[in-house]
Amino acid sequence: MIRFDFEHAHSFVSDDALSSAKKRAEESFKQVQTQTGPGPEWLGWRSILAQPNDALLSEIDGLATAIRQEADVFIVCGIGGSYLGAKAVIDALCPFFGGKGPEILYAGHHMSGRYLSELMEYLKTPKADGTTKKVFVNVISKSGTTTETALAFRVIRSWIHETFEQPEKHIICTTSATGGALNKIIDANGYKKFVLPDDVGGRFSVLTPVGLLPIAVAGIDIRALFYGAVSAFNETEQSPDALLTYAATRLALYEQGKMMDMIASFEPELSGMGGWMQQLYGESEGKNGKGMFPVLLGYSTDLHSVGQMVQEGQRNMIETFLVVDKPGKTVTVAAEEDDADGLNYLSGKDFHYINGKAYLGTREAHVEGGVPCLSIHFEKLDEEHIGRFIYLCEIAIAVYVYCLNENPFDQPGVEAYKKAMFRLLGKPGF
Repeated sequence: MIRFDFEHAHSFVSDDALSSAKKRAEESFKQVQTQTGPGPEWLGWRSILAQPNDALLSEIDGLATAIRQEADVFIVCGIGGSYLGAKAVIDALCPFFGGKGPEILYAGHHMSGRYLSELMEYLKTPKADGTTKKVFVNVISKSGTTTETALAFRVIRSWIHETFEQPEKHIICTTSATGGALNKIIDANGYKKFVLPDDVGGRFSVLTPVGLLPIAVAGIDIRALFYGAVSAFNETEQSPDALLTYAATRLALYEQGKMMDMIASFEPELSGMGGWMQQLYGESEGKNGKGMFPVLLGYSTDLHSVGQMVQEGQRNMIETFLVVDKPGKTVTVAAEEDDADGLNYLSGKDFHYINGKAYLGTREAHVEGGVPCLSIHFEKLDEEHIGRFIYLCEIAIAVYVYCLNENPFDQPGVEAYKKAMFRLLGKPGF
C-alpha cells in the first residue's frame, strides 16, 4: 500500500486553514469526477484505468518480449513526459548494475551534440565477438516535431536504415492517431506504431504505450504496474480522504507562503520518480504566478550540499519525502576487532535500518528548523506499489491545481522558449 504521513506538516497549519483547504479539495475532486473543471478533454488518464484495455497490454507485452530476445540496446527517444515516466519506473525496479535484457539508453531528451555523437559511436562499436549491436529505438512524440526528439531520431533513424537489412523492424513509434510529422514518416517506412490517446497529456502518459513499451522491454511486469494504478483509481473513487488530505495540506501550506516543494528520498532508485513528479507538478501548477517550485533532492548525498540551506535558509519551503518501508536487498555491517573507524556500534545492523534512521533524523531536524514535512511511504518497491503511486500523484495534482483555479493539463508557458529559439535559429515563420 501507499501511506501518507501528514503529522509533521499539520503542526504548521491551523485546524481552520486545513479544514477550509479540505473542503476546497473535496469540491475540486468532484470537478475531476464530473469533468466540470478546466481541461476536461484531458482526463483520459482516468478513462484508461476505468476501462482497462487488456488486449493492448498483451500486444505491448508480446512486442517487448520479442525485442528483449533480440536486442542488445533499446533506445527511448523522447523528452519530458515522453520518457520521464518510463525512466522513473525502470530506475525504481531494475538493478543498479548489470541485469538481464537489452541495455536501455535515452536520446532526444536534450540537444547535446557531444552526447549524441558519443551515443552513435557506442552503437557503431561492435560487440566483443565482432558482430554489430542489435539496436531498437522507440521514438515517442505526439506531434513528431518536438525539436530535441526529432533531431535525435533523424540521426538514429538514418544509421538504422544504413545498418540493418530490415530497418522497419528496429523502429517503433508512439504518436497521435492521425496527423503530425511522425505519422508521415511511419506511413512512408512501414514502422510499427502505438497510439498516444488524444485525451492524455504527455506528463500523464506513463500508463499508456508511451511508458508501457519501454518499461516492458526492461523486463518489468506492466500488467501488475497498470492494475496497481487501477486499484488506486477504484479505491480513491470510493474513499478519497488520504489523497484529499494530501492535496489540502499542500494547498494550506502554499497559501501560507510556501514557494518550494522539495521532493527528497534516501533511496537513489527513486531519483527518477522524483524527476517524473517534478515535471508532473511543475507543469501542472506553475501558471499565472501561482504554484510551488518542485525541487529534486537525493539524500543523504544532498545533505552535504544543500542541507545547510534547508536547515537555516529562507522558510519558504516544504519537504516531501519518498520512503520505502521494506527493502529488496541490503547489507549488514560486520564488527571489526580494532574498530579503527568507530563503526562497531552499528555492527549487526543493516544499511536499510541505518538509512531509515538518517531519514527520521533529517525529518526531525528539518521540522525543528521550520520546514513542514510530508512523507509518502511505499510498503515495498514493486510494480503494484509504483502503479498505485503514479495514479495517486496524478489525481492529487489535478485536485490541487483545480483548487488554484487553474487548468492542470495545459502548459502554455513552455512555448515561450521555443518561439525565441526558433527565431534565433532562423526557422521560417518565426
